Amino acid sequence: MAFVLDASVTACWAFPDEDHPDASLAFLRIRTEEAVVPCLWWFEVRNILVVNECRRRIAEPGTAAFLLNLSRLRIRVDRVPDEGAVLRLARTHRLSVYDAAYLELAQREGLPLATLDADLQRGAAGAGVALVSGSAGANPQPPGK
Repeated sequence: MAFVLDASVTACWAFPDEDHPDASLAFLRIRTEEAVVPCLWWFEVRNILVVNECRRRIAEPGTAAFLLNLSRLRIRVDRVPDEGAVLRLARTHRLSVYDAAYLELAQREGLPLATLDADLQRGAAGAGVALVSGSAGANPQPPGK
């Protein structure tokens, strides 16, 4: 079954010092299932990488390698959000419009959501959207590790 992938989980894959069972589980799933992301995910992931280049957590070659490996995963970019639903979810669950875009996508496609963002997790629970969570068991190697 496909799932919605957010930037917080993707960022966790990029840095060796970050590890979370939900991010590991999402990585295991993406090896056999499709991940779906809103178009803003592309910008968020790259922004996280560039900010962390400035913090010296990753170098430019590491960013390039991570993005190359990420491009090899089954990630479908959704480009048609329901604007009214995004705004309603942001208002109802007190989310940023950015977070509401992930929630709207998960709700519209009937998919679970992989996120490490506490506000988005709370919003998903309030909206009846399942989360990708749990211990992954084995420790897979995401693209940046």
